[in-house]
Amino acid sequence: MSQNNGGGKCPVMHGGSTAHGQDNTSWWPESLNLDILHQHDRKTDPMGEDFDYREEVRKLDFDALKKDMHELMTSSQDWWPADWGHYGGLMIRLAWHAAGTYRLADGRGGGGTGNQRFAPLNSWPDNGNLDKARRLLWPIKKKYGNKISWADLIILAGNIAYESMGFKTFGFSFGREDIWHPEKDIYWGAEKEWLAPSDERYSNVEKPDTMENPLAAVQMGLIYVNPEGVNGEPDPIKTGDQVLETFARMAMDAEETAALTAGGHTVGKTHGNGDAEALGPEPEGADVHEQGLGWVNPNLDGKATNAVTSGIEGAWTTNPTQFDMGYFELLFGYEWELKKSPAGAWQWEPVDIKEEHKPVDTTDPSKRHNPIMTDADMAMKMHPEFRPFCEKFMKDPEYFKDCFARAWFKLTHRDMGPKSRYIGPEVPAEDLIWQDPVPQGETNYIEEVVKEKIDAAGLTINELVSTAWDSARTFRGSDMRGGANGARIRLAPQKDWEGNEPQRLARVLTVYEQISADTGASIADVIVLGGNLGVEKAAKAAGHEVHVPFLKGRGDATDEMTDAESFEPLEPLADGFRNWQKKEYVVKPEEMLLDRAQLMGLTAPEMTVLLGGMRVLGTNHGGTKHGVFTDREGQLTNDFFVNLTDMAYRWVPKGDNVYDIVDRKSGNARWTATRVDLVFGSNSILRSYAEVYAQDDNEDKFVKDFVAAWTKVMNNDRFDVKK
Repeated sequence: MSQNNGGGKCPVMHGGSTAHGQDNTSWWPESLNLDILHQHDRKTDPMGEDFDYREEVRKLDFDALKKDMHELMTSSQDWWPADWGHYGGLMIRLAWHAAGTYRLADGRGGGGTGNQRFAPLNSWPDNGNLDKARRLLWPIKKKYGNKISWADLIILAGNIAYESMGFKTFGFSFGREDIWHPEKDIYWGAEKEWLAPSDERYSNVEKPDTMENPLAAVQMGLIYVNPEGVNGEPDPIKTGDQVLETFARMAMDAEETAALTAGGHTVGKTHGNGDAEALGPEPEGADVHEQGLGWVNPNLDGKATNAVTSGIEGAWTTNPTQFDMGYFELLFGYEWELKKSPAGAWQWEPVDIKEEHKPVDTTDPSKRHNPIMTDADMAMKMHPEFRPFCEKFMKDPEYFKDCFARAWFKLTHRDMGPKSRYIGPEVPAEDLIWQDPVPQGETNYIEEVVKEKIDAAGLTINELVSTAWDSARTFRGSDMRGGANGARIRLAPQKDWEGNEPQRLARVLTVYEQISADTGASIADVIVLGGNLGVEKAAKAAGHEVHVPFLKGRGDATDEMTDAESFEPLEPLADGFRNWQKKEYVVKPEEMLLDRAQLMGLTAPEMTVLLGGMRVLGTNHGGTKHGVFTDREGQLTNDFFVNLTDMAYRWVPKGDNVYDIVDRKSGNARWTATRVDLVFGSNSILRSYAEVYAQDDNEDKFVKDFVAAWTKVMNNDRFDVKK
């Protein structure tokens, strides 16, 4: 007889599909969480394996799309009325807040994936009411479908908004591919509440450069800084210091920052004309009947005037739907005093402003209101770093427009990577240094001749493989920077990085430079060919004949093509694949390995096979023997996995992240290891992969998989040959 579900018992297993159940990391918080390597699994993507967005977007009718988007800007909707009948300001904020999450430290964030559609970004306090902007764009997305990604559409909306308000942008590229799941690999901070005091992110809040890396915003849930002032307390100088630091963490200098602030606030307004406490919950916290919309305003009443977002209320300029010099005219033309908005937020308002300089009401043109400035705006006038640039802009409006156009383009395209990834009719012809330009390399040379010369030079397997690895491992899929193309490993700052073993590197590069000169192959190609040769030789020594695939055509960048300062954050502080870290960190070594593997675009099995192979090849930094579980060093064998999983040994801590691998019978230490080595035997998921490669029937699979993963790393940045 079947059991019924009477008595109020719920038939659903709670926790299996809700956020309230205990997952493995809740039960065992110290366990290594591999989700960072699995988060964008194909199962989350509804488009299917055959869908190629970068091909689809090339079929787009660009002119028709732009025409429809221009019409959208001035088609005010009753359910979310436009300020002055123009959505320009809202769409600029949408694009800015998508792109503005980018940070140089790890290349994560930015508008390149459409991640603003998902939590936590879709519910950040600083992104209040941007859900309405995305919903306004839905008819456009619906019409053009697969030929335009959300990521491209959101950024393009900002460009079209500026154009519709009289500004000529620098250009635009399509090609941003959407994700279909929140980006859990991005660390947005440790705070447990929105807008927690910014002191939590600093060792000293009075010194902005002490903000925790890789964070680039002063508080949880903000894009940059608190518009009311540091921790909500107005002080333009202190705020200016924070603005400098947060924008520097996006690779923006003081002039670009001033231009962006002025250009961004030349149009649109802030919203705080009402009771912020009356707003409904954010999108992720709203009930199902709200259908993904949050911050529902019960007092909106179909009037733009009643909107509440940041709590600050007012426009920056007299004509907020026109791109002009009004921002500077008001900021420098009047004295300003602190006041409170209707929602209770601190804002600056002008003293004795002329009536004709006041912007009209967003809904009723018969009314005028004071313009406002945020604490960050006042910093443009009062901070010694920003004021000179603003004065220069005021004297030369055309220079200001050019600076802003370039800075806006950089802001919205910084995470797209090199120019070879750009698509569309408005791609600028000019090469920009922040795009990390690389000249096209030579292909008219004989690959085997180059390999013969490398072989004749007598370099060791370690020297061949480590040099190629160190060159390629800088690649970051987060912002498509780094990699072997360009051979920037021979330039400052990379040639001096501790992780690159500068003395060994210089010795190898001297050999490669001569081979390049003799054969016509770029140094970048020679470096990769050398690594491939090392892998082939090691495989042959182990009894496997393999050919490592190779793509010709890498170029050699020059110092003039390299923004050395912006490359500093790409320096590896740890590389588990070479069993090295610069110093001890709070973060565990195995977590740093995961972070690097994810940035390189590796799956967990690829990470596993690469690390095991690198160990037996003897590529450890400085020649250490930790994790080299083999008597056949220099041969591409599966010995690392065989001996790691062999119960003939036990594993004994020695301290300082070093362990002895002890023979159970003799009691003698056979090998040494680090946490990064032993995690492949201790973590249940990683052990399952290690056991696959340790099997007697999987030696060939190990070599095949290693070569495939190696080739992926070497070619990660070959956008010039990718679609």
